[in-house]
Amino acid sequence: MFHLGLVCSTIFIVSFVVQGQQPGDYRQPRIIPIKQMSQDVEILFGDPEKVGEPFVMRIRELPGGIIPPHKHPVDEHITVVQGTLYFAVSDKFDRAVLKEMKAGSYAFIPKGRMMFGYTPNAAIVQVHGIGPFHIHWRDGTHWRDSFKTLDSPDADKIFKFKKGEQVVTKRGKGRIRQGFDTGEVKAYEIDGGNGNLFMAEESEIQLAKKK
Repeated sequence: MFHLGLVCSTIFIVSFVVQGQQPGDYRQPRIIPIKQMSQDVEILFGDPEKVGEPFVMRIRELPGGIIPPHKHPVDEHITVVQGTLYFAVSDKFDRAVLKEMKAGSYAFIPKGRMMFGYTPNAAIVQVHGIGPFHIHWRDGTHWRDSFKTLDSPDADKIFKFKKGEQVVTKRGKGRIRQGFDTGEVKAYEIDGGNGNLFMAEESEIQLAKKK
């Protein structure tokens, strides 16, 4: 996911279900094993939107997933629970400074610090902290509170590719499912068939030749 995802990635979502728990019922005990995720985000505990509310969530990062430069108004704790994440806390968006975080690795990011990452292969990261977990995306010298997608009214002026188009990438062929633009990163979620989803930057994509 563009850590959104991010996604788109990312984050991230306004309405959610907390593993079967009802709102106000967060203090009930629970055990939630790691499993294959079918959505980009799963809230395990609390409410990331609430001020002063502890929360725990898991984020699915797709193969080729890019976490664009961003920051949060609160401290963030990250634990890689599956796969490998390449991650950095730096004011310079440079892949050369990314550090390998294998499953079990932990990172602490103080509020206001810029971060970014990359997942060559699929990964699941678990994030916990105290809300509100808002995301500010860097766009040059400015910061955005949201990102553009292929569903945005001005998408045709922003994106090179459209939903449903057959494309070719380094990971193979696929069909465009969604696009994300944070200002500094423009990437697409691609369906390679048989449930095989992956991400690719716009510069890495070409339209498939029509037969």
